Amino acid sequence: MTKRPAPGSIPEAKPLGFARHGARIILGSFLTFAGIGHLTFAREEFQAQVPHFVPLDPDLTVVLSGVAEIGLGLSVLALLKKRVHVGWIVAVFFLAVFPGNLIQWQEGRDGFGLDTDAKRFTRLFFQPVLIALALWSTAAWRDRAHLRRDKQSPTRA
Repeated sequence: MTKRPAPGSIPEAKPLGFARHGARIILGSFLTFAGIGHLTFAREEFQAQVPHFVPLDPDLTVVLSGVAEIGLGLSVLALLKKRVHVGWIVAVFFLAVFPGNLIQWQEGRDGFGLDTDAKRFTRLFFQPVLIALALWSTAAWRDRAHLRRDKQSPTRA
C-alpha cells in the first residue's frame, strides 16, 4: 500500500518517464548547440534577430545570449534535482527572445534560410512550442508545486 501525503503537504515529484527524459535531452542538446552557434558558425545569422531597441551592440548581445543558452542547455541536461526551476527559466528565456523573432519577421530580416515573410511568420509559431517543450520535458508545469516547497525549505535539494 502506498503512503498518502498529509493534507496540505506537497507530494514528492513523480519520475520524468522515458519520453520526458528523451525530450529533455534533446532540448538541452539543442540549447547547447544553438549557444555554440551564437559564438561561432552562426554568429552573423543570430545578429539578424537582435531588435534595434536592445541597448547593446548586436554582436555582444549574440555572444551574451549564446553563453546564456549554453548554460541553460547544460543545466537542462545536468540539474535533475533543480529541473523544475530550470524548466521555468528556460521557458522564460524562450519568451524573452521572442521579440527578436518578431522583429525579424516585421523588418524582413533574412537569417537561417528565413528569406520570405511567410517563412519568418511561420517561425513565430515555434516559440510557443519551445516554451511548452521546456515546461513539459522538465515537468516544470506538472511539478510546479515543488517551487513553493523549495521556497519554504531552502535546505532541500
